[in-house]
Amino acid sequence: MNRLQSEVNRLYGTQRPGSQDSDPQESSLIDASGQVRAMVLELARPADWTMLSRVWQGVQVDLELPAPAIAVSGTDGYQLWFSLLEPVPAPQAMEFLESLRRRYLSDVRPQRVGRMPAWDASSPPQLRHARKVPAEQDRSDIWSAFVAPDLAPVFAEEPWLDLPPNPEGQSDLLSRLRSIEPADFQLALQRLGPVTRPASVPSASDPSELTASAPGGTSTHSAPKLGESSPRRFLLGVMNDDNAPLGLRIEAAKALLPYLDQPDPP
Repeated sequence: MNRLQSEVNRLYGTQRPGSQDSDPQESSLIDASGQVRAMVLELARPADWTMLSRVWQGVQVDLELPAPAIAVSGTDGYQLWFSLLEPVPAPQAMEFLESLRRRYLSDVRPQRVGRMPAWDASSPPQLRHARKVPAEQDRSDIWSAFVAPDLAPVFAEEPWLDLPPNPEGQSDLLSRLRSIEPADFQLALQRLGPVTRPASVPSASDPSELTASAPGGTSTHSAPKLGESSPRRFLLGVMNDDNAPLGLRIEAAKALLPYLDQPDPP
């Protein structure tokens, strides 16, 4: 255990600091029940701090949230690392990040904006998260690292470090950051507003009712009926359908969590 590991765990680890089982070296960014304290928004291909700084400034001024950590990814982008004091279900974190993208980066191609946690549609489906920072990349001697706000523009051409970042310097940067209080996070979600979805879309509490419809009642996609598929397969189909409204896919992801450990019937 060292100071840097302790700071990373304090802000982003699923094991709460001070608990008897807390080990900063082992703490994951996603716990066994699919909850997270870390939310990562990345702008890459190319890295552009001028654009991502809109989010960094906006969450502080507009949403009155603590400043997120700024990181260079070690490959091709800048990242903002948001810390939650209490964990939330991954779909709620996804909704927050998507709302930030729509509010502050609507003029940026969505393919350039990474949001973690995210669903990996492999079989079986699973949640994936960002790689921890700092870390050496696959290319030798290239590192991701947290950076100070006044130094962030320096890395626009090369969003990485050529040497391992100083652990004490990284610890100092993180030690100044605060986690988002639960009440403040919920207020921020309200201020951002829900991710847009058609008014006819029902709650995910009843998976059998999940279908995608365009405004005005024109159907653009019909998900398989539960009579034709297990709930898990049905929800997975909705979640992975690129033609379904994003709000519907998020609702399906929320409803899918209880079914992740259940195999489909033959």
